[in-house]
Amino acid sequence: MNPNPRPRPFHQVDVFAGLAYRGNPLAVVLDAQGLDAATMQHFANWTNLSETTFLLPPRDPRADYRVRIFTGSEEFPFAGHPTLGSAHTWLESGGVPKSDGCVVQECAAGLVRIKRDGGRLALPRRP
Repeated sequence: MNPNPRPRPFHQVDVFAGLAYRGNPLAVVLDAQGLDAATMQHFANWTNLSETTFLLPPRDPRADYRVRIFTGSEEFPFAGHPTLGSAHTWLESGGVPKSDGCVVQECAAGLVRIKRDGGRLALPRRP
């Protein structure tokens, strides 16, 4: 772990809510390049939220971006509300999907296609 990492701006978003402060909170770090897993874990613990996500360039050319999902104590291969919250934040921050109608997110569980329908996002039954 880098003892003096550079500051990382992050977004705190409300997932599953139409109103502020009513949803399931999530921290999203849009630029996690250069962070190791230990630093991500410490950052997630510091946010004191149920999950924190870290967005990275994709490794798979079919993906729009890659995400790592951490709780305060461990990394998850996949989780629903962090997936949707990360996709929303990525799009709102200027992310442009490679294909119309969906965002393809790479995570430890594989590629997840997130359907876009107007301003709404939806997951398949199984990633």
